[in-house]
Amino acid sequence: MTEHADDLVFKARELNPVETIRHSAAHLLASAVEHLYPGTKFGVGPHIDNGFYYDMDIPDVVSEGDLPVIEAEMRKIAKGNHRFERFTLDRAGALAWAAEHGQEYKAELIDSIDEEVYGFYKHGDFTDMCAGPHVGYTKKLKHYRLTRVAGAYWRGDEKNKMLTRVYGVAFETKDELEAHLLMMEEAKKRDHRRIGKDLELFRITQEYGGGLVIWLPNGAYIRTEIENFWRQAHLAHGYEFLFTPHIAPRGLWDRSGHTSHYADSMYGPMAVDEELYQLKPMNCPFHIGAYKNRVRSYRELPMRYAELGTVYRYERSGALHGLMRVRGFTQDDAHIFCTHETFEQELGACLDIAQLMYSTYGFPEYKVELSCRDSADTGKYLGDDAIWELSESTLAKVLDDRGIEYKRIEGEAAFYGPKIDIKVVDTIGRTWQLTTIQLDFNLPERFDMTYVGADNAPHRPIMIHRALLGSLERFFGILIEHYAGNFPPWLAPVQARVLALGEKYFDYAHKVAAELRAEGLRVAVDDSHEKLGYKIRRTELDKVPYALVVGGREEEDGAVGVRKRMDGDLGTMSVADFAARLKAEVESKAR
Repeated sequence: MTEHADDLVFKARELNPVETIRHSAAHLLASAVEHLYPGTKFGVGPHIDNGFYYDMDIPDVVSEGDLPVIEAEMRKIAKGNHRFERFTLDRAGALAWAAEHGQEYKAELIDSIDEEVYGFYKHGDFTDMCAGPHVGYTKKLKHYRLTRVAGAYWRGDEKNKMLTRVYGVAFETKDELEAHLLMMEEAKKRDHRRIGKDLELFRITQEYGGGLVIWLPNGAYIRTEIENFWRQAHLAHGYEFLFTPHIAPRGLWDRSGHTSHYADSMYGPMAVDEELYQLKPMNCPFHIGAYKNRVRSYRELPMRYAELGTVYRYERSGALHGLMRVRGFTQDDAHIFCTHETFEQELGACLDIAQLMYSTYGFPEYKVELSCRDSADTGKYLGDDAIWELSESTLAKVLDDRGIEYKRIEGEAAFYGPKIDIKVVDTIGRTWQLTTIQLDFNLPERFDMTYVGADNAPHRPIMIHRALLGSLERFFGILIEHYAGNFPPWLAPVQARVLALGEKYFDYAHKVAAELRAEGLRVAVDDSHEKLGYKIRRTELDKVPYALVVGGREEEDGAVGVRKRMDGDLGTMSVADFAARLKAEVESKAR
């Protein structure tokens, strides 16, 4: 689990061996930077998944070209085999240390958190304030690599100074490091931003709004197929569809708790007819509104509402990243309203449809987390202790009953309830957060939701928030990188391209394309005057699943010469046989 900046310095922590290595490597990085750039002021340097970073106010511009020099200095320090020595200071002593060394960011952290003593670690001539733990000696830090440089506002606030963030990776063994570096190289080749541009899938520019996606025709084809499958699966699982507005009166977000618990991620209000409205960051209140259209009976429950609903959330410009982090996105959202007798069963059914999605898109491996509230800071969550204990224990039971392994994560719950988070593992071993299943006893209370029970008395329904793919934008970005742009035929925007051997066969090429389109297939024609070899290479670069070569013999026989991407020449087939083959792949969603 990634640590957060304000939690690093003071709180006692338990780290596993590789996390300890990564945290120690962050200190080693800081000491090297201090040697090379005297006068550097240090922010925070946590371990993160696979590595570490350090935020620093460096009195010079540092680029990725400087990383080998910094890394060389790190190795020089590490070979000195300096011991990581821990000591503590009281508040006055810690502030005096920060003042003496000109470490204003550390002083700010000391001022922000009231502790009796503050932990420090020293190795060689470098001292840093943190709770630890660390490895015993610097010589144990061997298998690491600095990877990139980025900007980061101090404490994540755009009003603060932009610091230099240097990232690195670190592992226990050389083999693990080398495997991860190979994965990173492969990830660069699969970058969805590059592939998206090459294949003309989507466009994001500052001119049209940072973090706002224009879906180009090729990407729109794929999105349409994703939506069609999503709708079919939900109909089969008993869901009904909704369409809801993009804005609502501010009072609705006050009632839901979003303006008090989620304001930093919401866009500011706009005046409409002397009333304040805000763009929706979530669909939940509207689905509640649909439920409250009339009095409900227990016989109607569970009610399952689903919507591909576009929401808007403010993301800082520095956090935007292609399709992975945007400001306007479409959630594959659903809300289930059920009774105390059925909500456990409904949670299990959510896991079933999630697993259907993973298997269809080719994610056989996934990891599950149970995100619970922070028991040390319950004030930031809605609802009383009894509700939270019931919610968390029920989610755990559903996972236990199905034999699903999971990791319990403290402090990662939504403000209105605990959740199950599922991360899929892609082709090259990276994990991506997709599914979230959240149990909510609080919003039904806030919105005074009821149903008439078998006893003819009013009862409060239980609400389940559920997204399977997360958002279409981010999921599309993940799919691009998972497939490296080589989409299976059922998703590919162009499933086959007909390549005419010469101008005299252009008419036949278009006739073949028309016949295949009549079968519901997506087909294009290359009737350029380029040579066949060039046309085949271009078809492969465009990642079209099938190239169909037509010339005199094929026209005479009513056939096509079939080449499959990555499989090569499959020989000659009749147009009807090829259509049957491709339709079978599409219908089975073969990968």
